Amino acid sequence: MQVQLKHQPSFTIAVATLGANEQVKVEPGSMVGYSTGVNVETKAEGGLFGGLKRMVGGESFFQNTYTAPGQGGEMVLAPSLPGDVFTLQIGGEAMYLQSGAYIASEMGVTIETSWGGARGFFGGAGLILLRVTGSGLLVAGCYGAIEERVLEPGQTYTIDTGHIVGFDASIQFTVRKHGTWKSAILGGEGLVCELTGPGRVLMQTRSEEAFLGWLLPKLPSTKSN
Repeated sequence: MQVQLKHQPSFTIAVATLGANEQVKVEPGSMVGYSTGVNVETKAEGGLFGGLKRMVGGESFFQNTYTAPGQGGEMVLAPSLPGDVFTLQIGGEAMYLQSGAYIASEMGVTIETSWGGARGFFGGAGLILLRVTGSGLLVAGCYGAIEERVLEPGQTYTIDTGHIVGFDASIQFTVRKHGTWKSAILGGEGLVCELTGPGRVLMQTRSEEAFLGWLLPKLPSTKSN
């Protein structure tokens, strides 16, 4: 699979060129379009229990596998939120990815939702980490643009949990409240994550939680008079 990114960074799409009979796993809702002859099979990867594990990890119960015809094909993919799309070459060391960031991957990439550290990683933010292993190309998205930091051994960086997209498995992390309870509640910041290198950290320039906090108070009330 070869991927070309277009319309960056606000409304990025990924144009994936598939070889003859090549297969690609795609998260439901991420498909924009595909060329003639591309077929899709929808199933719960790993059976019933595999589908349930995906739901626990914040992903869809079902997953789509697209197969190109003998002459190859093309797919257009996009995230559900406005923002950027990026690719990661997975191989060797594992990586942790925010559950909502996953869009698609080559068949050799494995997404683990049963990893024990995923549960409640982001606490009240309601986000979950996925453990990405295997070998191959992965397509992921973020809300806003993507910002990267490469941490040296022992170097620590603090990020609002709502802005974390992913990081290398070599990174050590702890989640804590931002400052005192007073500053955490009144200062508009909740939980933050302290990440210590070595390794790469990916951030998104916008937060879904912050957007909802701005939007929800402005929606009309459904209470009857």
